[in-house]
Amino acid sequence: MWDNRLAFLPNSAEFLHEMAKIDHINERILRELAADGRVSNIQLAERVSLSPSACLRRVQDLERAGVIKGYKAVIDPGATGRSFVAMLGVGLSVHTKQSQEAFERAMLRAPQVRECHNITGAIEYLLRVEVENLAAFKLFHTEILGTLPQVNSITTYVVMNSPKDDRA
Repeated sequence: MWDNRLAFLPNSAEFLHEMAKIDHINERILRELAADGRVSNIQLAERVSLSPSACLRRVQDLERAGVIKGYKAVIDPGATGRSFVAMLGVGLSVHTKQSQEAFERAMLRAPQVRECHNITGAIEYLLRVEVENLAAFKLFHTEILGTLPQVNSITTYVVMNSPKDDRA
């Protein structure tokens, strides 16, 4: 009997998807928050031409639906003593789930690795590594990454400049 009475309630996944439809206003909200996650609700509402209550409701809907996963500070690696930045392509020697999981666990433990992406193509992983200097990078390369039995190849690209970086 209760099943029939509750049949009108939406599936929770569908309900969340509907709540967070990305219309042009939500796109503007997301763009503004990506540029400045600390903007006040009043300022955000003004920027997207909504009342503060409607703006807050939309932001909360986007948060509940998982569209907005959180808010972060953008850290300058140079200001924290990590001015040497490199992107590394890593190929694995064995292409098993166990090998990938072991590699990923090792990267989670390595504070030098700021990003680790499992990708398609000639290699399996793309890493963003931030360290103090070339000597610190060499230490990471040989003593951490180079000692992992899963690693078959490492290609390093030193970042000289980042004219665009929208990561937050």
